[in-house]
Amino acid sequence: MTEKKATVRAAFIAVTTLFFAWGFITSLIDPLVASVKGIFTLSNVQAQLSAFAFFIAYGLISFPAAALIARLRPVPAILAALSMMVLGCLVMLGAANLAVYTLVLLGLFVLASGITVLQVAANPLAAALGKPEGSHFRLTLSQTFNSFGTFVGPLVGAGLFLEGVEVTEGVTITPEVRDAALGGIDRAYFWISGLLLLLLAFFFLSRRTVAAATPDPAPAKGLGALIADAFSSRWALLGGMAIFIYVGAEVAIGTQMALFLNSDATWGQSDAPFGVPLLGWVMGSDGVPGTSLQEAARAVSFYWGGAMVGRAIGTLLLARFPAGRLMAIFAATAMLLCLYVFAVGGVSAGFVALSIGLFNSIMFPVIFTLTLERSTASEEATSGMLCTAIIGGAFLPLLVGAVADSAGYAMAFIVPAACYAVLCGFAFTAARTPPLRRAEGASVH
Repeated sequence: MTEKKATVRAAFIAVTTLFFAWGFITSLIDPLVASVKGIFTLSNVQAQLSAFAFFIAYGLISFPAAALIARLRPVPAILAALSMMVLGCLVMLGAANLAVYTLVLLGLFVLASGITVLQVAANPLAAALGKPEGSHFRLTLSQTFNSFGTFVGPLVGAGLFLEGVEVTEGVTITPEVRDAALGGIDRAYFWISGLLLLLLAFFFLSRRTVAAATPDPAPAKGLGALIADAFSSRWALLGGMAIFIYVGAEVAIGTQMALFLNSDATWGQSDAPFGVPLLGWVMGSDGVPGTSLQEAARAVSFYWGGAMVGRAIGTLLLARFPAGRLMAIFAATAMLLCLYVFAVGGVSAGFVALSIGLFNSIMFPVIFTLTLERSTASEEATSGMLCTAIIGGAFLPLLVGAVADSAGYAMAFIVPAACYAVLCGFAFTAARTPPLRRAEGASVH
C-alpha cells in the first residue's frame, strides 16, 4: 500500500509539472497581444486575433484529442502533445525572423493544439491520482502551479517583447524598436522550445510511473460516439457553457490588461502604482512620468499572480467548504469588481482590475470537477466537451476588443461582468444538485 501511494504521488508530481508549462506559455499571449499591436500597427480587434488563433485550437482539437487519449491512454498522448508544442515554437521562430503576422497566428495555433491535448489528458488525470474525495483538492493544487506559470509568463514576455514599444495614438514604432521586439519573441520561443524538449525527456523517463498510477480506462470510443455521449448529458453541456464563459472572461481581461493600465484614463499619466510595495518594484519605473506599456505589462503578472494565491488559499478552503457555494462567492465578487472598473474607472480601477485574478482562481478546476461529478457522459466525453469550451478564450476577447475600440477599455469590463453573473448562477445550480459520482473517472450510465 505504501509503495502504491508513493507511485501515485510521484505520478501526480510529474503531471503537475505539465500544468506549470502550459500556464507559462499561455500567459505569454498577454504581452504578445500588446506587442503585435504596436509592431504590426493593429486595432484592438486585430491584435486579439492572437488570442483567437491560440484558443480556437481548443474548439477544433479537444474531441479528437479525447478520442486519441481514449485509444492511446494518457501517457503516449502527453508525449505527442509536448512534441506538437515544440513544433509550434519552431513556427513562432520563423514568424519572428520573417516578421509575418499570419505566421505568428499559425504558430500560436499549433502550440495551442499541443496544449489542448495536454489539458484533455492532464486535468482528469490530476483529479484521478488519489482518493475520490480529494479530487477538488488535487486539481486545484495542480492549477496553483499552473497559476505560478501564468505569473512568471507576463514578466518574461514584458521584458522580451515590449522594450520601447508604445501603442498610444500618434506614436510611431521605429525600425529599431520593431526589430528588438521581434528579436524578443524569437528568443522567448527559442528557449521555450528547449525547455519543452527537457520536459519531454523528463516525462518520457517518468512514463512508467505515471502509467502505473493511471486508473484503468473505459472501453475506447470513436470520435462520433464521444461527441454524441457528451451532448447527451445536460451537465456536460452546462459545464461546457461555464468553461466557455469563464475562460473567455479571464482571457479577455488578461489580454487587454496591459493596454487598459497603459491608457491615460487609468495609469498612463500616473505614478501611483510605483508607490505600492512589490508592485512598484516588479513594474520597475523607467524614470519617465506615467506608466509605459512595458511597465503596465509587468503589472499584469499580478493579475495572474492573484489567481496563483487564490488557488493556494482555495485549496485549503475547498477542504472545508462545499465547492459550489465557494465558487458562487468568488464569481459574485469578480462581477462586482468588474462593475467597479466599468462604473468608476480612474487610477483606482487599475488596482481593482488586477485583483480580479484572485477571484478567478478556483473557477476552472471547480467547474471541471463539479461537471465531472454530475455528468452522465463518460469522463473522456465530458473532458472533451469542457476542453472544447475553452474556445471561449477565442471569441469573447474579440467582443471585448470591439467594445474597447468603440467605447474605451474601462467600458469593455461590462462584458466579463455579465459572464461572472452567469457563472454565479451555474455555481448555485451545482450546489443544489447532488453528484452522481466522484470526479475520478468512474462511469455512470
